[in-house]
Amino acid sequence: MTFRAVVIIGDTKQKVGVGIGRAEDVNLAIEKAILNGKKNLISVPITFKYSVPHVIKASFGACKIMLRPASLGSGVIAGGSVRTVLELAGLRNIVAKQFGSNNILNNAKATILALTNLNTKIELGKYQSVTRNNFYEKIMKKYKNVNNIL
Repeated sequence: MTFRAVVIIGDTKQKVGVGIGRAEDVNLAIEKAILNGKKNLISVPITFKYSVPHVIKASFGACKIMLRPASLGSGVIAGGSVRTVLELAGLRNIVAKQFGSNNILNNAKATILALTNLNTKIELGKYQSVTRNNFYEKIMKKYKNVNNIL
C-alpha cells in the first residue's frame, strides 16, 4: 500500500508549482512532493491589478480551465485546487472556470499549463508589433522589474 501526495507550492509573489510524491509513508510522500514542486516552479505575469493580462484557456486530460482578468477588489473567484494555485501565485483579482473533470491533480496541472501559456503569449506579443510592445511595457512593468532583478 502506497500513499500519493499532491502539493502546491508558491510564494504569493509570481512563483508557483505543483508536485507529486508517492511513498509507503505519508510524510515521505509529502517530502517527495515538495521536492518535485520546487523543481517545477514557474513565474506568473501579474498586472498592476494583481490579475492576468488577458483571457487564457488550457486543458490537461479531461479538465479544461479558463482564466479571465477581473476588476480590482473582486478577489479570487475559483474553486478547488485552481483557487489554491492562483492564490499561491499571487493573483488577487481573477475569475476561473473549470470544465469537465473534477480531478484535483489534473485541474492544478491545467492551471499551471494556462499560466505557462500566458508567459509564452506575452513574450511573443512583445516582439510582434510596436503597439503591443508599448502596451506590454506599460501593463507589465511589475513583471519586467522582477525579471531584471533575477
